[in-house]
Amino acid sequence: MENKKLFDDPRLTAVGLLYEAHDGLLARLETTWKGNGLSSGLDFNALTRLSRSPGRKLRMTDLAVQTNLSTSGVTRLVDRLERNGFVRREADPGDRRSSYAVLTAAGATRVARVLPAYLEGVDRWFTNLLTPQQLEELTAGLRIIRDATAPGAAQVSD
Repeated sequence: MENKKLFDDPRLTAVGLLYEAHDGLLARLETTWKGNGLSSGLDFNALTRLSRSPGRKLRMTDLAVQTNLSTSGVTRLVDRLERNGFVRREADPGDRRSSYAVLTAAGATRVARVLPAYLEGVDRWFTNLLTPQQLEELTAGLRIIRDATAPGAAQVSD
């Protein structure tokens, strides 16, 4: 009986629902980016973050933080995006150890091509399922969680 109480914990329900909602939403949106020549949502996330950044560029280390990747993971991501012509690397003139990922014209064009279908999917499977008040409260709650768990991600995504 004690085990049942342990597993009836509402915290398990809340975090479980968050995982399930996240996974379900990504599964629904996957066809959008794959149908537009991107290998993953991570590609789209990185291109979108670059699109929204000043000068359409980010230090590789900042892109790693914002995409929750290791330095080697972001290197592989940028390598793939660079091979596809969506980004290029640019040396940081102030720090020879650092470089930027820069969105190319082809990358900006690809984001612009994917964005309408992506936003339609976001509306269908996320924002339109909630009332405006629910969406506002959810967004505020997610921002609190994000700021506590991934503070570097806040630099561009707000």
